[in-house]
Amino acid sequence: MDTSLTPVLEEVLRRNPGEQEFHQAVREVFDSLGPVLAKHPQYADAGVLERICEPERQIIFRVPWVDDAGRVQINRGFRVEYNSALGPYKGGLRFHPSVYLGIVKFLGFEQIFKNALTGMPIGGGKGGSDFDPRGRSDAEVMRFCQSFMTELYRHIGEHTDVPAGDIGVGGREIGYLFGQYKRITNRYESGVLTGKAVTWGGSLVRTEATGYGTVLFTEQMLATRGMSLDGLRVSVSGAGNVATYAIAKAQHLGARAVTFSDSSGYVVDDAGVDLELLRDVKEVQRGRAADYVARRPSARLVTDGSVWDVPVDVALPCATQNELTEADARTLLRNGVVAVAEGANMPATPDAAATLHRGGVLFGPGKAANAGGVATSALEMQQNASRDLWSFEHTEDRLAEIMVGIHDRCAQTAEEYGMPGNYVVGANIAGFLRVADAMLALGVV
Repeated sequence: MDTSLTPVLEEVLRRNPGEQEFHQAVREVFDSLGPVLAKHPQYADAGVLERICEPERQIIFRVPWVDDAGRVQINRGFRVEYNSALGPYKGGLRFHPSVYLGIVKFLGFEQIFKNALTGMPIGGGKGGSDFDPRGRSDAEVMRFCQSFMTELYRHIGEHTDVPAGDIGVGGREIGYLFGQYKRITNRYESGVLTGKAVTWGGSLVRTEATGYGTVLFTEQMLATRGMSLDGLRVSVSGAGNVATYAIAKAQHLGARAVTFSDSSGYVVDDAGVDLELLRDVKEVQRGRAADYVARRPSARLVTDGSVWDVPVDVALPCATQNELTEADARTLLRNGVVAVAEGANMPATPDAAATLHRGGVLFGPGKAANAGGVATSALEMQQNASRDLWSFEHTEDRLAEIMVGIHDRCAQTAEEYGMPGNYVVGANIAGFLRVADAMLALGVV
């Protein structure tokens, strides 16, 4: 890290104690910005770095609800409205026991640069709760979502803050949240949430977008070396929407995806993951990895070790933050991996990312590689504003254009700043420049 950035980072650490994930995200961006400040001292003079690390607004609230046994439960809700220099705050809601302020701030900080890279007019924000929807009935999830929205509604709006889904928040949860918002406000404001069902204001391709986008970004990286996904062996972690549709797009492009995972372990299916079976188990039956293995003779469940132990050409971490460690990166290198793209938010530790880069692996950071989800959310906002619904093919074409643009923007910026092929540097600098220029134009706000 450039020494000029050290005092700013130290102040961030002092003001935000104990928020390790947030510290990691800030440090990872700062590591790239030394050449930018040397070339553009106006950003330091205007305090852009200090301002961009401090959220514009942080909201924490109590979420009381009643479970099916009649017991009162209390969770904590969060919304961090981080930066609106480019447009209304945009970013998902995460319902998971691990959620606390540091997680939400890390996700929101990443979202600023991710959204900027899309080229769309959207700012960065994130939210969620330590509520765990797993094992809860539909009625319990509904009551929780209604209580959550009873507070959140006063802070959001299509021109202010537009939440979407994330881990633990899918179509069911978005429906309950929107229903309560509509009930409280007496407005059918479709653009206030994205990730809605297509039948009531959602966008085709939104469910598939993050996974599709991650694979499209990977394909663009491979093309710089005269390669494609066709015929390559791919490992994927996770079993949610991102993982499922990363598998789908990879196999559509001729790759063979051989893994997925959940909290019970990881599945290796050397015949290639049966996408329809996976969707039935995870989306319809809400089952576990073992349920897939029980119905698929070519698959086996591994409950120890790491999914990254499986030899592959391409690895797509699509589960959660810091799931791919330095030791995993070394294993992937020994097994001949050529490309890694982050489908989740910051799934590779900093040491893992550095190890892969030193090993000559094409590495797509999450703020670039998984930006397809928020890009398609912005396309959903466009459709809501015009009371329109685009075809699947048209929306997918727009997504592909955006992902190619993100790739090229990252690659060109890395080359401009003397680090060709370094997508981490390219993504951090390109995203920062777009936000920083907007902040300068708007004055000290």
